[in-house]
Amino acid sequence: MTNDMPEQPSIPPVATRRVPYVIGAVLIGVVIGFAGMYGFGRLRHTASATDSVCAGAVALSQKIAPLAHGEVAALTMATEPLKLPDLAFEDGDGKPRKLSDWRGRTVLVNLWATWCVPCRKEMPALENLQTKLGGPNFEVVAINIDTRDPEKPKNFLKDAQLTRIGNFNDQKAKVFQDLKSIGRALGMPTSVLVDGQGCEIATIAGPAEWASDDALKLITAAVTPPG
Repeated sequence: MTNDMPEQPSIPPVATRRVPYVIGAVLIGVVIGFAGMYGFGRLRHTASATDSVCAGAVALSQKIAPLAHGEVAALTMATEPLKLPDLAFEDGDGKPRKLSDWRGRTVLVNLWATWCVPCRKEMPALENLQTKLGGPNFEVVAINIDTRDPEKPKNFLKDAQLTRIGNFNDQKAKVFQDLKSIGRALGMPTSVLVDGQGCEIATIAGPAEWASDDALKLITAAVTPPG
């Protein structure tokens, strides 16, 4: 008996096995695409939030930029919003401190070490700045990053009779790495002028004569904006 029905073409085994892979690849692509869009959305939201919070710091930076001359001419004024990491360190009693402890105050964050000659030479000027302008609206937060002998920076401050600057320290030097990760610590010393929201106003790589009239005028303008 003959079969008049046309013979159905057979599907090669390879093609059969390929179908689940194709479907899987499509599903993976959809998941990756969704994750990418979600991640991009979060990144954009974070950037937008930073822009909103730090817009005032950028505006202030540009307003006081004409004062960045003479002894503080090396300052790089902020042109884009940048919120600093919440730097973590310790005070002289070993109690944990964070940059956010100074929210609402303008802060000059300074990283120094006893093995850094320019750092040691800069410390009296920072002491002078703290003496003249330190108060409820401004503070010099000088963080030592010696990683070996914790008594060495303490003795240095004592011998140099630097009593107005707090004995802040980070024996793991993570604060340096945190600032380096955002391009704000390329060497020692490093100083970042930060507004009350934790946003960058200006940065300087290297020492500055913080006790000079140029520095005092610029810091005063940053703490109490003119006009």
